[in-house]
Amino acid sequence: MPPEGATREMTRPTQPAGLDWTTRLMEIDTTSRDSNLPLIDLVAAHLREHGVEPVLITNDDGTKANLLATIPAADGTTTGGVVLSGHTDVVPVDGQDWASEPFVPEIRDGRLYGRGSCDMKAFIGSVMATVPALSTTPLREPVHLALSYDEEVGCVGAVSLVDAIVERGLRPRACIVGEPTSMRVIRGHKSLTMLQVTFHGVAAHSSRTPFGVNAIEYAAQLVRFVRGVADGFRTDGPFDEHYDVPFTTATVNQIEGGIAVNTVPAECSLTFEFRAVGAVDVDATVETFRAEARRIEAEMRRENPDARVEVSIGAQAPGLETADDEDAIDLVTRVGGEASTEKVAYGTEAGLFQRAGIPTVVCGPGDIAQAHAPDEFVAIEQIERCDTLLANLLSHLSA
Repeated sequence: MPPEGATREMTRPTQPAGLDWTTRLMEIDTTSRDSNLPLIDLVAAHLREHGVEPVLITNDDGTKANLLATIPAADGTTTGGVVLSGHTDVVPVDGQDWASEPFVPEIRDGRLYGRGSCDMKAFIGSVMATVPALSTTPLREPVHLALSYDEEVGCVGAVSLVDAIVERGLRPRACIVGEPTSMRVIRGHKSLTMLQVTFHGVAAHSSRTPFGVNAIEYAAQLVRFVRGVADGFRTDGPFDEHYDVPFTTATVNQIEGGIAVNTVPAECSLTFEFRAVGAVDVDATVETFRAEARRIEAEMRRENPDARVEVSIGAQAPGLETADDEDAIDLVTRVGGEASTEKVAYGTEAGLFQRAGIPTVVCGPGDIAQAHAPDEFVAIEQIERCDTLLANLLSHLSA
């Protein structure tokens, strides 16, 4: 039974146009470890019903796909215009305590609950609800729809999606990435770099520690080093006061090693990330961590030449720094986005679009505080505001 005050009725006249599509998308489990093709197929069919033929850009094994679709201007022009961008995947619900089924959308007290409601199917739902009007309204310039896979595991899919936009010569003049910002127009966010480090030591019985190389102990050195780098950023900067956390952060979030309490561990792996403000040299920071790993490796090899350390970049997404006077900011503000000078600490795919020369802002329904959490929700009022923004954008682009 749904909680008191809940309803599965999604079609009342007073509800925003984007709500029905949002709930349809939420009912499809697109956790990043699984395929997003059922959702992509649904969206593609909707576009084809309205005369828009999408392009699908699949991953290597064909289990996931980006979707790119262009609704041309009245004169047939497909270059220029505005991109509406969103990711289709969601984070897992494993181990979370939900008051309702995560993939059964429910409305309670003016909120739509369910995984992906906030991050970020409400935006995509509003876009889908706008497709019939987009496809029948004579436009002065085109609108491009760009839906990606695997954003939640490091902005993986958007790389080939943005490449396709560039290769097709679409040259949009603006991009709106609809991550949850409570409909504020966000012009900047930190970059994200995730590193994976594996320490290969030498196993031995714990009574014979001098004959082994303890991978966990050496991994601990890197853990302390990462914390030291983080502390340095916190005290010395550089700082950007547009962020609620105005400095670069670094943190070790996963570690695994050892097979038994009486065995010197031969292997330990850890994963850490750093999120950098614009003034930080990301490549130089990566090299700082690599240099420390090499120093630790040399120390391990003095115990046994077979020991080694492997370092790889697991995921990387560029930051976003859109200039204050960029037309994209003015455009999205004029059509209904809330003006703001804020930047956000969380990463998005916006930096990939900007790196390709497409002026980009982040603006979408919902509050990031609800993203990834149990009982994730988006306020119905936020969907209404997103619908209004898209309707105003359509009016602005009309011929």
